[in-house]
Amino acid sequence: MKLSLLFTLLAWLTGSVAASAQNASQPDTTSRPGLFTTDSVLAFTLKVPIQRLLKDRGDTTVPHAAQLSYAATAQETVTLPVKLKVRGHFRRQWNNCSFPPLYLDVPKKKAANTPFANQNKLKLVTHCEVEEYVVREYLVYRLYNLLTEHSFRARLCRVTYVDSAGKIPPETRWAALLEDEDDLRKRNGGKPNKLRDITMPNVDSLSMATLGVFEYLIGNTDWSVPNRHNIRLLTVSTHVHPVPVPYDFDYSGIIEAFYAVPPDYLGIASVRERFYRGPAYPETLFQRVFDRFNQLKPQFYALYRNDSRLDPAYVKRTLLYLDEFYADISDPAIVRSIFLDGKRHKGAIKKPTAAPSAQKKSTSGAIAPTSKKPVVKK
Repeated sequence: MKLSLLFTLLAWLTGSVAASAQNASQPDTTSRPGLFTTDSVLAFTLKVPIQRLLKDRGDTTVPHAAQLSYAATAQETVTLPVKLKVRGHFRRQWNNCSFPPLYLDVPKKKAANTPFANQNKLKLVTHCEVEEYVVREYLVYRLYNLLTEHSFRARLCRVTYVDSAGKIPPETRWAALLEDEDDLRKRNGGKPNKLRDITMPNVDSLSMATLGVFEYLIGNTDWSVPNRHNIRLLTVSTHVHPVPVPYDFDYSGIIEAFYAVPPDYLGIASVRERFYRGPAYPETLFQRVFDRFNQLKPQFYALYRNDSRLDPAYVKRTLLYLDEFYADISDPAIVRSIFLDGKRHKGAIKKPTAAPSAQKKSTSGAIAPTSKKPVVKK
């Protein structure tokens, strides 16, 4: 009896150790629940000396004491002491954004049993100059979430800014909180990759091709794997090579930010002109990626059709912009030129000269182009 009990105890201990080892390599789906597990809009108030915060635009910014409050119930308001800090590069500058992006630093102990439980320093995307840009960028994060779990989550917020000095009237604006990199890592059972000398061929090929095609879809060239510009790398047990994860999409053509212009060396006139910056892969790999994009096409379109916060004219332009992308990946000649042969954008593809009779004529009699560039809303 004692020997049987001993074997039973050993078996239980062995099974527990094995289960613990297995669970250690699995994604942590229970870490920091709440803040990024829902699509509902989070409303809260930030009370801070607004003028002092907005003037802090130097190379080194400082934390500003603030109060965050939200309605826990119809009768109860919860207030947390927090710190706000101006962040960013381009959007931090006065001539680009009157209201810069922020870090929201939440005290862990005092945030227990709130939506901010177990959070620490979060990125807050603010309204800059055009409030709808926040919603547009939030939807880009949602697009990439549909493609892969190796993506940052975002939470759309309605933030009321109150000047504690009483000099500026309160104002309520759209904002978005971005998931912390530690949460991204824990969700995917991975660990951060700090390697600097890494090139695109040295990361996971399917993930890299998916990212490259996605950046092409949204018209974004403001990223770099070797420079870690708007890219994070994850080491996950399910992949031999690191997985690239993109963020910061405000320069993409799909958002139409008035300040977004492409670098001269790319040879494109507008961020609305798509440019593929990813590596060349075998056609079979690209076809796997295109199949995934085609599978998600109804959900991509629905994100824009069903969002009443967007200007209807913008929705119409964006759906046409998506149409252009899907036409590109369905055209074998364009796929070969841009993704396989290194032409990278349609402007680099040589087209046969059309006969004058095939071209349109303007009312003045001069020959006009048969196609128009997308209209960019300023």
